[in-house]
Amino acid sequence: MARRKLVYEGKAKILYEGTEPGTLVQYFKDDATAFNAQKKEIIDGKGVLNNRLSEFFMMGLARIGVPTHFIRRLNMREQLIRQVEIIPLEVIVRNFAAGTMAKRLGMEEGTPLPRPIVEFSYKDDSLGDPLVPEEYIIAFGWASQQDLDDIIALALRVNDFMAGVMHGVGIKLIDFKIEVGRVWDNDFMRLIVADEISPDSCRLWDIESGRKLDKDVFRQDLGDLADAYTEVAKRLGVLPSNATHMPKPTLIN
Repeated sequence: MARRKLVYEGKAKILYEGTEPGTLVQYFKDDATAFNAQKKEIIDGKGVLNNRLSEFFMMGLARIGVPTHFIRRLNMREQLIRQVEIIPLEVIVRNFAAGTMAKRLGMEEGTPLPRPIVEFSYKDDSLGDPLVPEEYIIAFGWASQQDLDDIIALALRVNDFMAGVMHGVGIKLIDFKIEVGRVWDNDFMRLIVADEISPDSCRLWDIESGRKLDKDVFRQDLGDLADAYTEVAKRLGVLPSNATHMPKPTLIN
């Protein structure tokens, strides 16, 4: 079998050249990292869970008309995605104060915000992904004002969908981050949701108990990360309700 061409390897995923023009294969690793990879661990089954959960969210967004890079799942760890030009920004949507926002503003974690707040950080691990204002983004040519308006509208649509889905299974969507990419259809450029949407990129708290069901479990040593992700998958129907975490979990096709 021919060796696949590696395009990019990040902390949690590997991108390979796709078999169809304009596509990539996105492979989900079991690596867990925090604090710009200062803390690392292999969590058996994490990549499988994130692959299926990201598929679930991307397909849900497509059903409500939000464009994404997702084409189809290939197997337990891989999905075929559309190749895009990634805008070098993390787009963060916050519904409650948590993480760096709570620290910056001296707010108690879990404080409801008056409205969803969209922030941007510059994608550069060596700099710690610093927050950047819109003026920087426009001045350095990362995106135009129209792009930013469209990105914010896109992010808020994702937020509405995600918050509703999570609330329906007893989970509070504290915040999340997405990446956005450019694609061209002839001379027409569109912005679409890229990368992934999973517990790696969201803060998810149980509504009743406040238990954390996201990567903060790993960051803060709160228990077994795979068990937390398995709980999210079970509530959403991605895993059967009687499933328990296994190194290679059996998932619904």
